[in-house]
Amino acid sequence: MINKKVCMIGAFSVGKSALVERFVRSVFSDRYLSTVGVKISKKTVNVDDTDLTVVLWDMEGKDDFADVNMSYLRGAMGFFVVVDGTRKETLDMALHLRKLALDKAGDIPHAMLINKADLKWEVTDDQLASLEATGIPIIRTSAKTGHAVEEAFVSLARAMMKD
Repeated sequence: MINKKVCMIGAFSVGKSALVERFVRSVFSDRYLSTVGVKISKKTVNVDDTDLTVVLWDMEGKDDFADVNMSYLRGAMGFFVVVDGTRKETLDMALHLRKLALDKAGDIPHAMLINKADLKWEVTDDQLASLEATGIPIIRTSAKTGHAVEEAFVSLARAMMKD
């Protein structure tokens, strides 16, 4: 069995835990519980006839650039940086965290998940197109409806299998 560590990073209340719960348990809860430290979950997926256990490190969200514990990224084979599409300020935090993560973990497979696709967004399509043009992989997701959640995790798993 192959295990790959994936970190979920992003600002406070962007939906990191909700995305993990949707992927791992196929559930969504409107009840918000703040993650303290890190919560670890696992799910096995089949990628090109190979079973891969994705070990998800759901890191607590921070809105303060100076208070992010990037040591959790040690040993990560991939990461998602999550943005709340309804709060454009979380995009700036995500870009900062992405840079920190790449500096810490190296150029490993990753994507930016723009979450809450079921709601009206402040983040614009033009902003996302500009980011995509720079090579940042962008996936629009909804933990609530499940839109593109499974696809995002399987896509990252496939990219990690190539490395």
